[in-house]
Amino acid sequence: MTFGIIAVSLVFMVLGMAVQYRLKSKFKAYSQVPTSSGLSGKEIAEKMLRDNGIYDVQVVSVQGFLSDHYDPTKKTVNLSPDVYQGRTVAAAAVAAHECGHAVQHATAYSMLMLRSRLVPVTQISTSLSQWVIIAGIGMYGFGGGNQTLLLVGIVLFAVSTLFSLVTLPVEFDASARALKWLDTANITRTTEHEKAKDALKWAASTYVVAALASIAMLVQYILIYQSRSRD
Repeated sequence: MTFGIIAVSLVFMVLGMAVQYRLKSKFKAYSQVPTSSGLSGKEIAEKMLRDNGIYDVQVVSVQGFLSDHYDPTKKTVNLSPDVYQGRTVAAAAVAAHECGHAVQHATAYSMLMLRSRLVPVTQISTSLSQWVIIAGIGMYGFGGGNQTLLLVGIVLFAVSTLFSLVTLPVEFDASARALKWLDTANITRTTEHEKAKDALKWAASTYVVAALASIAMLVQYILIYQSRSRD
């Protein structure tokens, strides 16, 4: 069973690296394609927020590559320099996607609200689950082991898996909102729009891989628990 855990970890690590590489290559390629509108990522973000009646969210620049995110606690759309200043398809897609999260927040989108409520418990479960599981599996071979500890670790890990699953509709919905607005606002046209859609598809793929990896690991832990229960 421990071999299964290692195998699953390696498979999804390689898959995750491949998707990240593809995402970066797509972003680099689409960063060379200017949009017909000629607007920067900052201008696109501000326009999308205004068009959706949102005036209490700021658009700010943050350091890093693809470090873009929406912070609901500070009400800021945080854009990396390439996106904040860029006047390209990649910049437009990312800026609109992050504003999609701001729109979700403003409209109390149910899955975003659920994910926000899961954040505190997920932070705790993520920091503890692996150590508790390792202790549960390791202790099992010494002095009779501890099934209860292993089960607690699995429950904690399941919370992280749930968070990964809830994240998927949140990300898909933000991209859908972004693409619809980019089209209706005439920010991206025809082939530009298809490139923006492709960029967001690969960005979403990173979350899909993370969710699948979490599910696979959870299954492995449950199989270990079941096999030990039968011993």
